[in-house]
Amino acid sequence: MLFSTNTWSADLKKGAMAYKNGDHAAALREWKPLAFQGNAKAQFFLGNMYYKGIGVPQDDGAAYKWYKKAAEQGLTRAQNNLGTLYMRGLGVSRNNTRAFIWLHLTAMQGDKVGIKNRDLVAKIMSKNQLRKAEELALECKKKKYKGCY
Repeated sequence: MLFSTNTWSADLKKGAMAYKNGDHAAALREWKPLAFQGNAKAQFFLGNMYYKGIGVPQDDGAAYKWYKKAAEQGLTRAQNNLGTLYMRGLGVSRNNTRAFIWLHLTAMQGDKVGIKNRDLVAKIMSKNQLRKAEELALECKKKKYKGCY
């Protein structure tokens, strides 16, 4: 094994402490390698940095890329943010069905922000669109969040 769980956790924590202290370059140094190695939390944190333009140039496309990777691993907050990007058309073409799918997945996990966002996008969809999107969300969950976009 190349990395122990303690190393992963410590690097995430070191990045979080650096971020909290305003050392965004150090946070990026800690999180970026972990994100490339597939760590969902690090991917989510990088997505946030790109979305907000903190420590990196603001880039909705890069935020989408990192949120999607984390969302496909089941990270609820990343699923919510991915759905929000689809809802707003940021970094990706606006797509209410895809927005609903990801937001519905978060809502099914009890995430209050996900429920609120899902209900917002549902208001502008037809009943047929909603029914289809709900089916797609259930398929997505069965496929363990892979190939849901």
